[in-house]
Amino acid sequence: TFIGTGSARDLSRRCREAGITEIIFSEDLSPAQLRNLEDASGVEVRDRTELILVIFAQRAQTREASLQVELARLEYLLPRLGGAWRHLSRQKGGMLGTRDAGEKQIELDRRLARNRIHALKKEMETVRRQRFTQRKSRRQAGAPVVSIIGYTNSGKSTLLNALTSAGVRSENRLFATLDPVTRKAALPSGRKVLFSDTVGFIRNLPPHLIDSFRATLEEVAEADLLLEVLDISHPRIRERKRVVEEVLKELGADRTPMVVALNKIDLVRDPYLVRESSGRFAGAVPISARKGKGLDRLLEEVERKLPSARRSYRLLIPQNRPELVAALHRDGRVLKVDYHPKDIYLEVMIEERALGEAGRYILGA
Repeated sequence: TFIGTGSARDLSRRCREAGITEIIFSEDLSPAQLRNLEDASGVEVRDRTELILVIFAQRAQTREASLQVELARLEYLLPRLGGAWRHLSRQKGGMLGTRDAGEKQIELDRRLARNRIHALKKEMETVRRQRFTQRKSRRQAGAPVVSIIGYTNSGKSTLLNALTSAGVRSENRLFATLDPVTRKAALPSGRKVLFSDTVGFIRNLPPHLIDSFRATLEEVAEADLLLEVLDISHPRIRERKRVVEEVLKELGADRTPMVVALNKIDLVRDPYLVRESSGRFAGAVPISARKGKGLDRLLEEVERKLPSARRSYRLLIPQNRPELVAALHRDGRVLKVDYHPKDIYLEVMIEERALGEAGRYILGA
């Protein structure tokens, strides 16, 4: 029993006295619980998952995000489609004709919802293939991917902007980012990396959202390194870190190398709290993405934790292949260049897969 009969009657009385027309519960409710609570209170009832889905729908800015939200919402609503017709029946006094019409309409709605879910899943499979192709292209380009993760509203988009000048909209509100945004940046050594911002995690992430946002969340699972952003000013920082760890395990990304950033130190007045938190989360880097504090050290830690795949190569590129020289400058770190009448001698730190056609001109190969 979610709440007892006496509590339900008290809830109904309070709704009437206060003129309340809607109740939101912070837990998930079964279809039967929703129905019983609405019957007892006489007002519309929403649970935690539906509220999250409403917020997601408001935040969706791209077609991909809209598709994912619609799919999650339909799968959530499918077993609950009788609710709207119960409201109508109640308003009409429970007339038999209204009930019969409602039951027929519910079956029609369910059939339409199932058909739409099937179509959305096909579209999302296309999206997944497109994202797979994009990830493959990025890997062939040679730059490792660092996925910025964390609890919602921890400052991930602000950090992406600070590290890459991405110009991504960052707002102090839940789920401001639904679509992954990827931007290139350089580490202290000159090594190029791709930072990717992702949707924020929450406690008890609804299964509908994990399934529907699978194409987006795969960006996290495929990353070379995870950069977890923790809001050091939040009183439940430990609980939020546990939530992130649970979601990573669900995605199969719990073994990926990670760097932890303790963000929002500008909001913490007590220096001891920053030191204590840094000790509690071993290796964590205190930063303020908004103020730009601690970012140099953070990038050094990212470079230290990234799997090292670079090697030093000596190449002799023909003078008539300037595009290969440009690609080496773009994707690697050129240590030395000597120009000769017919060739260009280069010493480059670069990942082997990023060499491309220039690999034909490696000296001693």
